[in-house]
Amino acid sequence: QVQLVESGGGLVQAGGSLRLSCAASGSIFTINTMGWYRQAPGKQRELVAAIARSGSTNYADSVKGRFTISRGAARDTLYLQMNSLKPEDTAVYYCNGKVVAGPEYWGQGTQVTVSS
Repeated sequence: QVQLVESGGGLVQAGGSLRLSCAASGSIFTINTMGWYRQAPGKQRELVAAIARSGSTNYADSVKGRFTISRGAARDTLYLQMNSLKPEDTAVYYCNGKVVAGPEYWGQGTQVTVSS
């Protein structure tokens, strides 16, 4: 079992920055890929950024050049640095952990609101 707890959301003006954190605990050695997803009202949940065990990363086109995903040295914390925020980035952001051929874990989500 893996537990994921997000923090760092809030209200920010357009052009501002926020840093989200995700604290992972439990059997984190089983996780192959971690990522950030977001879900805006009335929309499907979408991948924002992900980082594999190898360290390789991928980003949604809409956030490339603005967001950076990273993890702590002990791989028990995941970060999302969000710069140049736009109103369309407003959503609930979820931390995700995937186990190869195994379960998928989600955090409870943290609200990010960007005002224009």
